[in-house]
Amino acid sequence: MDTSSKERESHMFTHLNSKRQAQMVDIKEKSSSYRTAIASSFIQMDVETLDAIRSDTLKKGDVLATARIAGIQAAKRCSELIPLCHPLLISKVAIDFEFDVGEKQIPATCGILCLATVSLVGQTGVEMEALTAASVAALTIFDMAKAVDKNMSIESTRLEYKSGGNSGTFTAGKAGTVLSVNLSKKKGEQKLCTLETVDFIRGYGIEGDAHAGDWHRQVSLLDQSSVDQLIAKGLKLEHGDFAENITTSGFKLQTLPVGSKLRVGQALLEITQIGKECHTRCAIYQQAGDCVMPRDGIFAAVIEGGKVKAGDTMYLQERGL
Repeated sequence: MDTSSKERESHMFTHLNSKRQAQMVDIKEKSSSYRTAIASSFIQMDVETLDAIRSDTLKKGDVLATARIAGIQAAKRCSELIPLCHPLLISKVAIDFEFDVGEKQIPATCGILCLATVSLVGQTGVEMEALTAASVAALTIFDMAKAVDKNMSIESTRLEYKSGGNSGTFTAGKAGTVLSVNLSKKKGEQKLCTLETVDFIRGYGIEGDAHAGDWHRQVSLLDQSSVDQLIAKGLKLEHGDFAENITTSGFKLQTLPVGSKLRVGQALLEITQIGKECHTRCAIYQQAGDCVMPRDGIFAAVIEGGKVKAGDTMYLQERGL
């Protein structure tokens, strides 16, 4: 292999030096940015095992509390486990669990979905930290429950979402983040971003928002990728400018069918409408000749209440939850 070929290969495979020896990537020239990654791991088990974990009756103690701590610890120690990962100053690790009771799956499945969200401001991504956290959380559940169910299996460990860095956003279309929560006190007013935690109320909507009520459009959502289409045309836009309650990252929301369920922070939403008819041409349409909310925005009802804030994980519930 000639020198130029070796240089090209070395550039392509940055974990190898010119002698094809393993090396840690030098990140000193990379710019810092806010980076987030979400990974998932599913552990399948007998329904009796799942019931015991949910009711906290296993002799080893609180399974999910232990698995949550294990996942957080694993994310922080990823560089000790994966040889070429950098030690990172992580700003956030969150471990969430969803129960799958197998009612809607053919063949039936039963188990727990472990989701790990890791964030930082830094020069390299946190995909491996999220994958390690989700994997170790699932392994910890196995350890805590193996006395009653040795047939458990861990499967479908995968990266669901990442943002930040030169490569931008990757999404598998099933997970993302809440970029902003936006509220208005009166209908017709521009929604303003709030940094506070807000309450989603079952069957009503967001506490303090003008569009809340006993109807099918309690919460509106719009993905940042749709907004970016107009930013590329030169418009200066802020979260909430399209009157969306939740600005998201990681979903092509308009592709989700009516009836889909989205876990947003602690709340659970059910999509009730895709897009809406635009009766009047808003100021944004007048400037750009286009408005994305009628086409790409979605509307939802709150079927489980809970607290939501910017930075929360959100994901599509596909299993029989």
